[in-house]
Amino acid sequence: MKTLGLAFIAVWAFVFAQPAAALEPLEITWVDLLPEERPYHDPFAELEYSQISDLANLFRIEILTPDEENDTARARASEIRERLVSQGLDPDQLFKQREIVMNQRRLAATESNPDLIGKIVRLPGYLLPLEMVEQKAVEFLLVPTVGACIHTPPPPANQMVLVRYDEGFEVNELYKPVWVSGEMRAQSHSSALHLVDGQADIETTYFVKAKSVDIYN
Repeated sequence: MKTLGLAFIAVWAFVFAQPAAALEPLEITWVDLLPEERPYHDPFAELEYSQISDLANLFRIEILTPDEENDTARARASEIRERLVSQGLDPDQLFKQREIVMNQRRLAATESNPDLIGKIVRLPGYLLPLEMVEQKAVEFLLVPTVGACIHTPPPPANQMVLVRYDEGFEVNELYKPVWVSGEMRAQSHSSALHLVDGQADIETTYFVKAKSVDIYN
């Protein structure tokens, strides 16, 4: 009887412990935000610089500005085509592959990782304020490196997180990392980041309504 009683207590302890464990945030890194890699053939990686330059010029003449073609441009395009074909290349096939490569690169830079969506996560990063209330950031970008978007080009959209924190986080220094905890959502958004020399529109893939924001240590 005593054994059954202990077993009953253990079962109930397990049941009530489950929600608490489920609320523990999953600590992740920026690499975890990337989607699963999709292998694809990139023929341009195998080309020489002169060949890429020829393809770019041919693409500009024939595809980008066909209405501006004249005898000189057509003669140059023909010369470039002959040179590429003599090197065993098919310009038209490479133009088609260009679209595939560009699309794959776009997906790699903007797609989310579905395994994280809906999870309570904890992610470290640097804070770039978007909206301030009484010296506290209530909306901000979380970025992986110091000075991202300010001193360097913005990271890919899926390497930044738009964060809303109604309680607000007091911003004393931009270059100190923080921990952000909250539910990860896939939500594409364009934010206007105000800089000293103007404004930049930043695209993000992820959104977190933060439960807490703490100094990283």
